Amino acid sequence: MEEANIKELREMIEKLQSSLATCKNIKRRWFKEANINDLKEVLDFLSDLKMEERSMIKHLISDLVELAQDLHHSDMFDIAHDIQNEINMTKTRMMNFGAGEKNVGGENEEQVVVGLDEDVHKLIYKAILNDSCGYHTWYIKGMIGIGKTTLARQVYNHKKVDGRFERRGWVSFSSGMSYKEVLVELIQQMVVGKKESNESDYLLEEKDNRSLRQMLRQHLQGKRFFIVFDNLFKGMRLAYILRDLLDEEDAGSGSRMLCTSRYDSINSSVYNTHEMKALDSNKSWQLFLKTIEKFLSDENKFTKELERKGKEMLKKCGGLPIAIIDVARQKAKQRLSGIEWEQLFDSVDLSESLKLLEPMYHELDDELKACFLHMSFFKENAIMREEKLEQIWSASGLITGRHLVYGLVGQSIIQVLNKSSFYTKPKRCHMNPLLHMLSIKKAEEEIGFEILRSDRNSIPSRNPRHRVIHCGREKFNHPTSQDNKQLLSLIFHGGGGYADNASPSYWESLELLKILDMEDVGVKTLSETIGTLIELRYLALRNNYIQEIPRSLEGLKKLQVFDIALNFMVEVPDIIKEMCSLRHLYMCDVIYRNPLKVDALLDLQTLTYISIYDWIYEISGLEAMPILHKVGIEEVDENSDIGELFASLAKLESLSHLILRGFCFRSMPCLDEIGVLDRLIAIKVDGLLSSLPSPYNFPPFINYVALVNTCLDKDPMPILEKLPFLERLKLRNAYTGREMMIQQSGFPMLQALHINEMWNLRKIQIQVGCEMWALKELEIKNCPHLETLPEEIGSMEGLRKFTMVTTKHIATNVRNSGLTSRILEENIDP
Repeated sequence: MEEANIKELREMIEKLQSSLATCKNIKRRWFKEANINDLKEVLDFLSDLKMEERSMIKHLISDLVELAQDLHHSDMFDIAHDIQNEINMTKTRMMNFGAGEKNVGGENEEQVVVGLDEDVHKLIYKAILNDSCGYHTWYIKGMIGIGKTTLARQVYNHKKVDGRFERRGWVSFSSGMSYKEVLVELIQQMVVGKKESNESDYLLEEKDNRSLRQMLRQHLQGKRFFIVFDNLFKGMRLAYILRDLLDEEDAGSGSRMLCTSRYDSINSSVYNTHEMKALDSNKSWQLFLKTIEKFLSDENKFTKELERKGKEMLKKCGGLPIAIIDVARQKAKQRLSGIEWEQLFDSVDLSESLKLLEPMYHELDDELKACFLHMSFFKENAIMREEKLEQIWSASGLITGRHLVYGLVGQSIIQVLNKSSFYTKPKRCHMNPLLHMLSIKKAEEEIGFEILRSDRNSIPSRNPRHRVIHCGREKFNHPTSQDNKQLLSLIFHGGGGYADNASPSYWESLELLKILDMEDVGVKTLSETIGTLIELRYLALRNNYIQEIPRSLEGLKKLQVFDIALNFMVEVPDIIKEMCSLRHLYMCDVIYRNPLKVDALLDLQTLTYISIYDWIYEISGLEAMPILHKVGIEEVDENSDIGELFASLAKLESLSHLILRGFCFRSMPCLDEIGVLDRLIAIKVDGLLSSLPSPYNFPPFINYVALVNTCLDKDPMPILEKLPFLERLKLRNAYTGREMMIQQSGFPMLQALHINEMWNLRKIQIQVGCEMWALKELEIKNCPHLETLPEEIGSMEGLRKFTMVTTKHIATNVRNSGLTSRILEENIDP
């Protein structure tokens, strides 16, 4: 069979080559040539294989033949591009077949289950059994070991699900699995009376993918079915496997598909995603107890002190069920050997759990592997700013961009916090403590990373290149100058006076240093000798007690990021203009006796914050700042010449994000002239404001608006709802009135609406017929008099996430109303 497929593949390559002669479009011709080269590479690979090796990947060869046929018959470029991706992925699976473990990333079904009741209820009643649900395919996403397969199994075996569907099927994927194998597996599970249909396994093997797909379609026609695809691998396209198996008619009849994967779905607008969360402290403890009960016959009753100690130990598992179960097994085995619980909770061995997570690292491409290794620089359980991640990667010599953050998010390496929608750029990220532990382990092995601690004697590595120092109250032994010679990164965690007390010779020895991060460690003074670190690219001094920046820092000609924000009233000499490579400058409430002349910085991209008076009267060379795209202006009050400010900002060709901060409790002037900033897409106003500009005076393409502490006395909705491209709206202490009104045609593109700290708000009214079809997330927090929600919320089909923080009485009323009961991610607190 495989020989016939190889012959057919060769014939398809010849047909594609023949079609090149009639292809006049250069782009299409180049595209076809690239595909032909890929297919030829596969042929060369197959010719080198032995007969038995070809037999092992015969189904993947069948897939490739079908893809070549589709490519030959496809006239649409976008479809052909999708086919090319499929060809590349199939080629990769063929060449890597057998190289890794089977079913890498999947999870064995565990009998011990804790903490999934809420997830099971959500998926069953709000998705799988909900006929009004607009999505027929659902994703369960999360890292290895977090319980994706266990959750899917709980849903699949639930009696309500079993009784609802006429056909059910479960397919577990492995790295080398072909589309054909998936189709055969589904037919074997879901076609009732297989023997009566005279279809033996041999006959199924002989059919091509199209015939199998047609056969499956015929048998499921008119029947309500439920399929689980467990452990989908990267880039797997369900639409290509099943083509039109699940169309709108089937979705309307209640048929559903559920997928588990640690990778993002290809199209989240079609597939709704349920992201798994780690277990909290109490659920981790419950899972631990249930697991040890399986191994220990005697009843174990723990004192409050032992429970506290046990929970502290389990924190290292990061709420990951697979790690908690492994630790419980270890401790049960040790308890059987006679060791007391008091001793058992003193330490934990997570080496086996880390081995299970290693595929998440090994399957990253080289770029993302480098990013993963640099995650070791951060504190365990840290909430990381996206911009800081990107800047540290850049300072380390990595090619950065938004795609790297999304690359890690898309493979469940990091999680985005407070993500407004699929299209929203991540702002805050978090990494599971166990994955962080793995990043440290790999960084120690591969990039010369070390951690030194002041609370015990640390032995420095030999020729380290990246160092994290955990500061404390204990006296720290400074590494010798020789130990510092090769250092490229130096990061301080904790507090204490270590950074203040370091000698000048210590700083001088760091001659190759590119990254110096002293954020949030209580630094009071900076050594003048830091200015000798001429290779420095990244200097973070945020959130300290620094009163003065040394003049010597003007020697940092290669510095790209200078962060001195949140140092109250720090004095800055006129050295900024000398930092000629600076791209990102963060400061606030700074004192400078002479103008900083930031307009001398030709590569500057971010500037937050600068006083409106210094901006207007001291900066003139705006035309020479071609890539400055984000600016924060502070000290704006009623005496400020806002028209002159906007006129000067309009000279910035790349300005897209603007932040305006008021001064003390003074009101800002009217912003009617903001429309001159016609490239602006995001604006945040923080401070008292008497009124908003009319919708026609806003920049035409604005898609993000945040109003903070504006305390408007008129409802802002009649203006904001008319902004045609507005996608995200955040209102915090923005309005002092009692009622808000959204008109029938209001907010046509809005995806996320956050309403916080509206202390007087009593009613939100949405006009009948207002669909707000694009709204995916609604958040209402700290509005203590808002006792009811608009009934229209119950009919917003696209609403995926609803969060409300309110009083106990109001929370009960909202739950009882049922308006939010069908929303998958519903969180009403208390």
